[in-house]
Amino acid sequence: MTESVLDYMTRLGRTAREASRVVARASTAQKNRALHAAAAALDAARAELVAANEQDLANGRANGLEPALLDRLALTPARVDEMIEGLRQVATLPDPIGEIRDMRYLPSGIQVGKMRVPLGVIGIIYESRPNVTIDAASLCLKSGNATILRGGSEAINSNRAIAACIQQGLAEAGLPAAAVQVVETTDRAAVGALITMPEYVDVIVPRGGKSLIERISRDAKVPVIKHLDGICHVYIDVAADIDKAIRIADNAKTQRYSPCNTMETLLVHAGIAERVLPPLAAIYRDKSVELRGCERTRALLGNDVLQATEEDWRTEYLAPILSIRIVDSLDEAIEHITKYSSQHTDSIVTENFTSGRRFITEVDSASVMINASTRFADGFEYGLGAEIGISTDKLHARGPVGLEGLTSEKYVVFGDGHIRT
Repeated sequence: MTESVLDYMTRLGRTAREASRVVARASTAQKNRALHAAAAALDAARAELVAANEQDLANGRANGLEPALLDRLALTPARVDEMIEGLRQVATLPDPIGEIRDMRYLPSGIQVGKMRVPLGVIGIIYESRPNVTIDAASLCLKSGNATILRGGSEAINSNRAIAACIQQGLAEAGLPAAAVQVVETTDRAAVGALITMPEYVDVIVPRGGKSLIERISRDAKVPVIKHLDGICHVYIDVAADIDKAIRIADNAKTQRYSPCNTMETLLVHAGIAERVLPPLAAIYRDKSVELRGCERTRALLGNDVLQATEEDWRTEYLAPILSIRIVDSLDEAIEHITKYSSQHTDSIVTENFTSGRRFITEVDSASVMINASTRFADGFEYGLGAEIGISTDKLHARGPVGLEGLTSEKYVVFGDGHIRT
């Protein structure tokens, strides 16, 4: 009899729960050995990875996948290098598991502290980007968790090829294959099962489009670490250095269009707009970025700038499109960000210390920056080795989620026959 999707996912969940207990007690050396072995396996399997990815790209083009999604799907040689480097970097990171902090003696004579522990089994649901398979597997493994990975159907061949390398690394380190499992079925019912199995899954991390994350947040019966979208802002203050402002605003938009930390709205103080916007607009036009602006922006830059609508301020384009608004003050910039930001990443360009401090204090986003491109907001650039996702929630984890975000703490108490009186 053919196994149903629910039975298949239950089997994955059960074996993941069993594997999580093994990984939780694995030594740092054993986990690092698995990571290095997986990196070597990836390096040796480049031809297989490219062939599998080409199959996914061909299927994606045939199915009319958008250019931004095709870009996310592509496994270029540079991205394979990044995956290998990510594994090796995670192996060099300090192992958080078992770390005990804040140990102190209490008047009763007992010692109380907090020990860092794995979350258990982490379900990752993601679209397009096959490199997420490596990021998620490496971070979950190093933090002592088992993981169930459900990639998008468009990347199924790439993910299988990557999973084979991970399995090889686990085997060489003597760790159970079920510590990292890739869901083999493309049936959407698998997602519904994964997010409603609290007996087997402790946390869900969705990475993908807004509709996917909204659905998971609505239907999940286990906690979710998530962000819905990345409506990121750069504000060029009246006290900005012009060269810095141009360099940052260019990079924040055009370095790559598809990531969630790419700038979608540029805010410019009226007192500096005439000096900074025309050269910036020339750069954007050279790179075929469509500009949508407020009335003042259009008056300054010309009618080839489209009229920005209310919807534009709320839109994550993931494409070469940029909204621009001229504001009269830092207060107005902060008000705009407060109203329209998705609380992902926002940056100010200024040489005024007080303005910079106000911005990072009053802008309530997961990452807030002074004189830096929003494109830095990811785990690799923050020194986390890799990231499993970015959270704009305020509980448990916020911002890029690396090793520590995949752990929890429990109280540990040391006594020597102590009893409470």
